[in-house]
Amino acid sequence: MKKIMLLAVLALAFTSCKNNGQDTKEEKVSYAKFGDSITAEGAITGAELLEKYKTLKDSTDTLNVKVISKIKEVCQKKGCWMNLELSGKEVAFVKFKDYGFFVPKNASGSEVIANGKAFVNIISVDELKHYAKDEGKSQASIDSITKPEITYSFLADGVLIKK
Repeated sequence: MKKIMLLAVLALAFTSCKNNGQDTKEEKVSYAKFGDSITAEGAITGAELLEKYKTLKDSTDTLNVKVISKIKEVCQKKGCWMNLELSGKEVAFVKFKDYGFFVPKNASGSEVIANGKAFVNIISVDELKHYAKDEGKSQASIDSITKPEITYSFLADGVLIKK
C-alpha cells in the first residue's frame, strides 16, 4: 500500500511540474499578404508616421516607410483603398501601387503593416465625391463636398493584415 501511495505522489509531482503544453516562446503572429512580400520588421507606429508627415514640405516630397497601424475604413466596392489610423482623428489615405492588389472589404479594425511611399496630397472635389460614393455615403453627404482636401496619403506596394 505504501508503494502505491508513493507512486501516486510521484506521479502527481511530475504532472504538476509539467508545462501543460504551453510554449514559453512568444506566439508567432500570422498575417495575410497582399501585394509585394514584406516583413513586419522596422515598422513605425501611426503616431510616428504622423510626425514624419509634418516634416514634408509639399506634394512632391515623399518618404519610403513601413507603418503598423489599424485599418479605420476600407473601400466597400472593391477594397481598392483604406484609411489607416495615425493619431487622434488623423488618418492616412492608402492606395495600392499600380492598382495591383486590393484588401478585403471587411478588414476595418484589423491590425495592418503597410510598406510604401508617404506623401501629402491635395484631393479634388470630384475624387472626394467618388470616394464618398465608394464608401456608401448618402447622396446628401456626397453633395455636401465642395472643397478640395489636403490629406496624408500613402502608396503601398505591400500590405500584411493580421489574421
